[in-house]
Amino acid sequence: MNLTEITLKETKEGLKKGKFSLQDVVTAFKNRIKEKNKEINAVISVVSDFRENKNLPLYGAVFVVKDNILVKNEKCTAGSKMLEHYIAPFDATVISKIKDAGGVIIGKGNMDEFAMGSSTESSAFGATKNPLSLSKVPGGSSGGPAAALASNMCNTAIGSDTGGSIRQPAAFCGVVGMKPTYGTVSRNGLISMSSSLDQIGPLTKTVEDAETIFNVIKGKDKYDSTTVDIHKKGKDKLRIGIPKEYFVDGLDDRIKKTIDKAIEKITVNLEEISLPYTEYALPAYYIIMPSEISSNLARFDGMRYGLEKGRPASDSILDAYLKNRGDSFGREVKRRIALGTFSLSSGYHDAYYLQAQKVRSLIFEDFQKAFKKVDLILTPTTPNLPFNIGEKIDNPVSMYLSDIFTVTANLAGLPAISLPCGEIDGFSVGAQLIAPRFCEEDLFNGAKMLEKIWWK
Repeated sequence: MNLTEITLKETKEGLKKGKFSLQDVVTAFKNRIKEKNKEINAVISVVSDFRENKNLPLYGAVFVVKDNILVKNEKCTAGSKMLEHYIAPFDATVISKIKDAGGVIIGKGNMDEFAMGSSTESSAFGATKNPLSLSKVPGGSSGGPAAALASNMCNTAIGSDTGGSIRQPAAFCGVVGMKPTYGTVSRNGLISMSSSLDQIGPLTKTVEDAETIFNVIKGKDKYDSTTVDIHKKGKDKLRIGIPKEYFVDGLDDRIKKTIDKAIEKITVNLEEISLPYTEYALPAYYIIMPSEISSNLARFDGMRYGLEKGRPASDSILDAYLKNRGDSFGREVKRRIALGTFSLSSGYHDAYYLQAQKVRSLIFEDFQKAFKKVDLILTPTTPNLPFNIGEKIDNPVSMYLSDIFTVTANLAGLPAISLPCGEIDGFSVGAQLIAPRFCEEDLFNGAKMLEKIWWK
C-alpha cells in the first residue's frame, strides 16, 4: 500500500486496524515532498514537529497549509518578500482545532502573493506547477496546497478563498475544494486580504474527507467577531438549479460539453434558474476586493510588520515607507492597492465602491430568489482548463476572468464546493455546487451524491 495515495478516510481506517503507524504516514509524505517538490514547488517550508493523538477525528490527517495561515513558530510569508522572515507567534484558530483533533501540519503551501492571483505565479518564491502537466498553472491563489494534495505530498490541505482561491485550483488540479459560509470558520490567524470576502476551507481527495475537516474547523471563535454557530439541518430530497447565465460565451466548449454530460447523469429534480446580476459580479468584486486590500495591507510598511530595509538618517519616514513597500511588494499587489485606493478616494467612493456594494446586495437577492425554487445550484467551477505558465501573467484582465464563476459565492457569503465531474485530455473538469447560507449539510450531501454518480 502506498500511504501517500490513499484518502484520509482510508488512512484513518488503516491506522485503526494497525496496518501502519502515524510515523509511517508522516515519513512517507516527507519523502514524497523531497521527491516531488523541487519540480512542482508546492511547499515553501516543511514543518517537522507533530504530536501523536490517537482516537481523535483527524488522527491520520496530514496537512499542507496555505502560507497565509499562522502556524506557531513557523514562517508565514503570504508568498511575499515583505514577510520572508516573519515567524508566526501563535496558531491560527483553525490550526489549533486541527492540532487538538489529532491532525499533523507537515508543510506550508506556496501561494500567490498575499493571495492575489489565479495561478500561483505571483509568489515571491517562484511559480507552482500543476502536477497534471508541469507546463500548466495549478490555479490560485491556493495553488500550492492544491498541487501538494494532487501530487500526494499530503492527504488533505487548508487554503483560503476570497473569490475562488480554493475552488479554482481544486478544479485545475483534480481535487475537491470547499468554501464555507462566511462566518462559519474563524479567520483569526489568517493574514487578511479582503475581510468581508475571505474564508478558510479544506482541500481533499473526496467530498467525505472535506466534510470531516469542515466539521472540525467550523464554529464560533471569541477572536473573530464575524463567526457564528448556525447550522441548518439537511433536507431529505434535494432540488438542483442550473443557472443559464453560467453557460454562456466565454465558457470553453469542451468544459460545457463535459458539464452537460455530467448533468445528464443526475437523477434528482433539475430546474433551470436565472441569476440575472451574475454578469455584474466580477466588476463589483474587483472594486470591493482591492478597496479592502488597500486598507488591510496598509500595516505592512517594513517598520511594524514585514521586511525592514533600514532607514538612513537622510531618509524621511515617507522615503523609507515608499522604499520598503516599493521593493517588497510584487507587481500584482501594487496594482490592487492602487486600484483600491483610487476606488476609495475622494470623489470616486460613491461612483465605484458604493455602487459595487449595491450590486453585491442585488447578487445576494438573486440567490435568495433562486433558493426559493431549488436547494443547490450547479455551475462550472472555471471557464477554462489550466493555462500555460506565463500565458496570462502580463494580462491581468484575462487572469481575473478565471474567477468569473466563483466570485458570486464570496460576494453573497454562500458555501460552495468544487468537485471533479469529468476529464478532458488528462485534465480534470470541476463542477461547482452552491448552497444557501449555513446549509453545508445539504452542500455535502449533494456533492457526495454527485461524486457517486460521476465516479462510480
